[in-house]
Amino acid sequence: MEARTDNASRRLQDVVHRNRRGETAGVYAVCSAHPSVIAAAVQQAIEDGSDLLVESTSSQVNQFGGYTGQTPDQFAAFVHSAAARAGLPSERVLLGGDHLGPYPWRDEASDAALQKACELVRGCVLAGYGKIHLDASMACADDEDSGPDERTVADRAARLCDAAENAFAELPKNGSSPLYVIGTEVPAPGGETAAGQPPAVTLAENVRRTLEVFHAAFEEQKVSSAWERVIGMVVQPGVEFGENVIFNYDRQKATALSGALPEHPSLVYEAHSTDYQSPVKLRQMVEDHFAILKVGPWLTFAFREAVFGLVAIECELFSNRIGFQLSKVREALQAAMLRNPTHWRSYYRGSEDEIRLARLYSYSDRCRYYWVDATVQGELTRLRSNLDVGKIPATLWSQYLPSQYEAIRAGRPAANIEDAIQEHIRTVLRAYTGACGASRTEPFQ
Repeated sequence: MEARTDNASRRLQDVVHRNRRGETAGVYAVCSAHPSVIAAAVQQAIEDGSDLLVESTSSQVNQFGGYTGQTPDQFAAFVHSAAARAGLPSERVLLGGDHLGPYPWRDEASDAALQKACELVRGCVLAGYGKIHLDASMACADDEDSGPDERTVADRAARLCDAAENAFAELPKNGSSPLYVIGTEVPAPGGETAAGQPPAVTLAENVRRTLEVFHAAFEEQKVSSAWERVIGMVVQPGVEFGENVIFNYDRQKATALSGALPEHPSLVYEAHSTDYQSPVKLRQMVEDHFAILKVGPWLTFAFREAVFGLVAIECELFSNRIGFQLSKVREALQAAMLRNPTHWRSYYRGSEDEIRLARLYSYSDRCRYYWVDATVQGELTRLRSNLDVGKIPATLWSQYLPSQYEAIRAGRPAANIEDAIQEHIRTVLRAYTGACGASRTEPFQ
């Protein structure tokens, strides 16, 4: 087994140190397993001359396959293969594990769930993951409904860290040791389900207490050496999104939290659920030490926007052609979601029409789970085939997919339909590269 994170890990640590010195330096993590999203992120890293950080969650990828059907080894191979095909060197790719902990097995007793979580962490490290978010904040079957207390969360996280350290000891000695992210005030994966008031910002006094509790747990678990590699802490900066609401970053409310980081250990905040924040807000977050920005649903939301725009273009071009078979992507996607409502049922409320719209258009983007459906994939193939054979007028691009129209006007016409889809996804990624101070000359600038 080969650890492939050496250079990227070192540069990520450098970002943390520069941010703490007051520089506008940050990094965004692409939290998605969608092939078009990964390909777009690779291209963006090449354009920026930056490293690429891609993270998989414990539900997406685990030793049992997760909802993507991929183990950590398979996911690592998938990402590195996409990077290699595009010409992005492996040393500029850093893999991370997001929400690594008992979450997928939270319906089991804590001991059993944590054992499976340790197996997952071990598999991720052996697969070359260099950034590990230790998340034991969720309640298991034998915990109180309110969830485990902070010391229990820290103790479980330390056990996960021990599993990671032991796995790393089995790898060749030329790789960088794992970097860790901790915390107890961890937003639910995938965004909140309810609208209402914005989430409360983490209290500044909670930061020092959490660090003390975790430090003690690491020492008790005899993983003190790993404490020096804790680079991030998950807190709530007051940002979130739900079905049809976005709670924007308010730096005035986060002023005390921003200034609460201790001199040692030298770490920054990791901000989850930053999807749909404006470029200005993202930039402010990086300036305020929320230097690791997670983005996921917004990227597949952009994929869906692009696909639906292409469906509209297809209809404009070919609906009057006798005998021409149009794709039925939208219909196939709706049918797949109705056949298996597991991934969206608990997220959407309202009338039948409101839920129908939410299934396809909500910020929560629960339809991202259904693009892998075989029927949906067949209709996407038909859409690409129908549109790749002819020239699409610029005016139709302007009407239905303005991101591609702007690319054409800038002299970057798409070679094919997949390129047009990725261009639209990259409009989101460019907001993050700008906020993080990305440049063409130094990775993770």
